[in-house]
Amino acid sequence: MKHELLSLKPKEEEALFEKTLRPAHIDEYLGQTRIKENLLVFIEAARKREEALDHVLLYGAPGLGKTTLANIIANELGVEIKTTSGPAIERPLDLLIMLKSLKPRDVLFIDEIHRLSRVVEEILYPSMEDFTFDKVLSKAGSTKSTRVKLPHFTLIGATTRSGAISSPLRDRFGIVLSLSFYSDDELTAIVKRSAGIMGIKIRHEAAREIAGRCRGTPRIANRLLRRIRDFADVLGDGTISVDVTKDALDKLGIDSIGLDETDRRLLETLMITFKGKPVGLDTLAACLSEEPQNLEEVYEPYLLQMGLIGKTSRGRVAAPRAYQHFGLRKEGDFQQNLLDGF
Repeated sequence: MKHELLSLKPKEEEALFEKTLRPAHIDEYLGQTRIKENLLVFIEAARKREEALDHVLLYGAPGLGKTTLANIIANELGVEIKTTSGPAIERPLDLLIMLKSLKPRDVLFIDEIHRLSRVVEEILYPSMEDFTFDKVLSKAGSTKSTRVKLPHFTLIGATTRSGAISSPLRDRFGIVLSLSFYSDDELTAIVKRSAGIMGIKIRHEAAREIAGRCRGTPRIANRLLRRIRDFADVLGDGTISVDVTKDALDKLGIDSIGLDETDRRLLETLMITFKGKPVGLDTLAACLSEEPQNLEEVYEPYLLQMGLIGKTSRGRVAAPRAYQHFGLRKEGDFQQNLLDGF
């Protein structure tokens, strides 16, 4: 592993580590208990009937395990999986090529499925329902439609924005699963599992500290684990203790509830700059020099989950817990600000 990493760029190294740490089977997957129990029933039923599993939609914040679950589903079904993303499918022909490459009961995984173009999405409907593809041929000024038969396959779509998926597309998924943030107990177990795979010595209290500061997200937990390992190797004896963990996380700018610099700037902008009044997403993004989509998909879900902000039709407002966390006096009334936003 170490020799392989020497020639990799940072993003490639990150991807390789993620792949290494991902569980391959459902009994190795920690957390999301209800989803796992239901999936086991659906998968076993499909195997008994020797049919393709119904189409699956996975949605939730980034890093909660949607890609991992898609690969686990394919492994449990004993079939191959082809992976792509919504933006990568630019033309109907791109979709047809992928669908034709599938064997019966194979899985096609489309990440960021909410970013499919409208024309590709509409072509996808008959592929999902009837396992046919209407191929349009243009020749000598005339058009001709040819119906292509497809193998019965399973489409797994993943999205961080379930509301951005059109109703016709959503309705064609027979299994819709919402991934939630993980508990501290689940994340502690995930950190210890990852440490074992990577050959890292870690104390239980240290794993618990990481769990409390990783925003309820396994991907962030694993990333923090690797960075804390660096501090333990250089400034300690290689073992990750709770003291090393706290010191490393403080140096990385991760506070006691997992907020990073962008989170803090966002909350301070709401509380101080705008004095607790509703702030539009575009205005907030401009103040932070961030993309609105990035704020909405990456930062807001956790801040909402923690009760630090509220959303209104006019914008975002800081919640009382945010003022408490920063030791600030609350400006105005949170409930009134929420009402003013509607």
